[in-house]
This record gives sequence, C-alpha cells and structure tokens, in this order.
Amino acid sequence: MPAEKPLRLAIVTGEESGDLLGADLVDALRRSFPGDVTLTGVGGEHLAALGLDSLFDQHEIALVGLSAIVKKLPQLVRRISQLANAIVAAKPDCLVIIDSPDFTHRVARKVRAADPSIPIVNYISPSVWAWRPERAKAMRSYIDHVLAILPFEVEALRDLDGPPATYVGHRLVSHAPLLEAARQNRSREAQLGERTEKNLVVLPGSRRSEVTSLAEPFGEAIELLAKRGNQIKVTLPTLPKIEPLVRELTAGWKIQPDIVVGEAQRLHAFAAADAALAASGTVSLELALARIPTVLSYRPDWLARTFLAPRITIWSAALPNIIADAPVVPEYFNVFVRAGSLARQLEQLLVPGHCRSAQLESFDKIASLMQTERPSGEIAAQKVLELAKRN
Repeated sequence: MPAEKPLRLAIVTGEESGDLLGADLVDALRRSFPGDVTLTGVGGEHLAALGLDSLFDQHEIALVGLSAIVKKLPQLVRRISQLANAIVAAKPDCLVIIDSPDFTHRVARKVRAADPSIPIVNYISPSVWAWRPERAKAMRSYIDHVLAILPFEVEALRDLDGPPATYVGHRLVSHAPLLEAARQNRSREAQLGERTEKNLVVLPGSRRSEVTSLAEPFGEAIELLAKRGNQIKVTLPTLPKIEPLVRELTAGWKIQPDIVVGEAQRLHAFAAADAALAASGTVSLELALARIPTVLSYRPDWLARTFLAPRITIWSAALPNIIADAPVVPEYFNVFVRAGSLARQLEQLLVPGHCRSAQLESFDKIASLMQTERPSGEIAAQKVLELAKRN
C-alpha cells in the first residue's frame, strides 16, 4: 500500500499566543493525519520544537499600536513580500494564518493573488465585531474559513457577511494549569475573610509600551491600597524579554512587588491570587477562567487614541464582558486610569461581598459558555484537513 503523501502546511504567527495555538493545531494534525505533516512559514519556539524552520523571528511582526507599525513599516513590507513568495514557492496544501492581522492578512492577500488554489484559513478572527466591520466582507476574497475562538464570533461574521466560520473554542478553557489554578482558588474562597494579608497579582502588560504606560498608576494604586489599611502581598509575573524594564519601572514603588518570570511562575501566582490588577487583553480571559476577581486598565498610544478610538463600535474591550454580554469586570482607560479609582475597586474585590461574588459567578458562566466537546486543536485540525483535502 503506497505511503500517504505528506500534508504540507504553511503557517504564520506573530505572537506567543498564536505560536501556542499553532503548536496545538500541528500536534492535533499529526495525531489525525496518517502521513507526515511538513511545515513552512514563521512561528515561535513552540512551532520550532515541532519542526518549523522559521523564515525570520516572529517578534519582528509582534507590533502593537499604530506608532509601532508606522515606525517599522518598510521592514514589514519587505517581510510580507518575502514570506508570501516563500509560501507560494512551497506550494502548501493549506495556509493557516494566526492572529496579528495587520501582518498575516497582507501575507494572505498576496498568496491568494499569486496562487488562488491554496486554501487559506484564518485562526483567530480579527475583531471585526469591535471596529472596522467592513473588514469582514473584504476577507471573503482571500480567506476560505475562519477558526473562531470566541463563541459569539461565528454569528458576528455571518451578520457582517464575512467568511464561513467554525467555533473551535479557546485553548485556555482546557489548559490544565489554569484549571488547577481555578480549583485552588475555589477551595481557598471560604477562608478569604479569615486572612489578614491578601494576595494581589499585577499584570501591567507583555509589551514595553504597555508596561511603560501603566507602571506608574499601578504602583500608585497599590500604595494607596496599603495607605487605606489593606495588607497586601504583590506578585508581578512578567516575560524574560521585558523583565529588565519591569524591574526598572517598579524600583520606585513604595510597595515592592515579587517579580516572577515565566509561564510556570505566572500560573503559580494565579493559583494563590485573591484579586488582580491587569492591562486589558487576553490575560483578562485567563484571569476569569482562573476565577480571580479583576480590575482592568489600558492606555493606547496617541495614534490609536486619535485615529482608531472613534471607529470602535464594541461596548467593552474586556473579553469576559463581551463573552458574558454584561459588565462583569470594571475597565479604566486613558485619563481614567487613576490610582484612586483602581484602589477602591480592588478594595471591593479583596474581601467577601457582592462585588466579588458577582464576578466569580459570572466567571463560572463564561467558562460554561466557552466549553466545547473536544479540545480546540482537534476541531481546528479537522477543518484544516477538510480544506486541504479539497485542494
């Protein structure tokens, strides 16, 4: 019996989170496909461990904010053409682009124009439901299928006349360490009122611009919490690449945080946290699934405030709020990121009471809404195989 032809997969990711999703997808493909699965494209260390020889470092395209994109525009344009040409030359059975739409969608458009026979899957839909909804219809010309990670996105794309989509679920919903953190936090809840010292986890962001803009008000909020009589232990998880900046910006905090580095240490902090103060982003969903009452903040760069903010159509930037369709987690943006507001909100969450219990009840509903019958990587792999076989 002849051996199964290899499945040639092109994959493009620009973020750590996208690299993890890509690795889950490739793992699932190799479990379900009888032949080899070969990889080409751009990814991070998780995809590299599975055999991807990345064309260049994915951090080159992990840019946030208009000012960062404008600054590196010539380099981005070169990388888009270089990557699209390499993918077309590799003649993959399917191209999967993951998140980072400012880069990956431009690559997809170039690939579609050069070789319309290559199926293209978009893993993680752009936030067309939040701003620039006209993008959904435009995607139909170069995206064959969307793998949605949020339960409301399939209907949103259909309403906006976007490409067909499948809800595959979010990898965080079945992430064992996060589930263990939720279990530990649930078991500790009954003793919260008996403990004098409370554990606060602080997450000012994973990018230099985020940390730089939020470090000062976060430090002031923590200081105010202590002045108001709250006994708190502060843990600040961060990434190796921004650890020196985090240490520099928190050196002047009156309440010094315990700075921990790496995924294992971050999840360990989650399992002991009574509340969180965080930059708005995917971490808000992690905190919700770990059952950690949270206050969110964000300060976008001036270009985003000037040109993007007026085009935002969604009522909240917090994923827990959008999924629950209710104001579950308080949010503070721009000039409203003030120590007094943050401290008083946190104060309500660090003790038993209505504010805390309402968030925790909503977090349980969010976890239920996001459940799928199979792991997200397996559902995603099935859709990718279907498209690849058509090719």
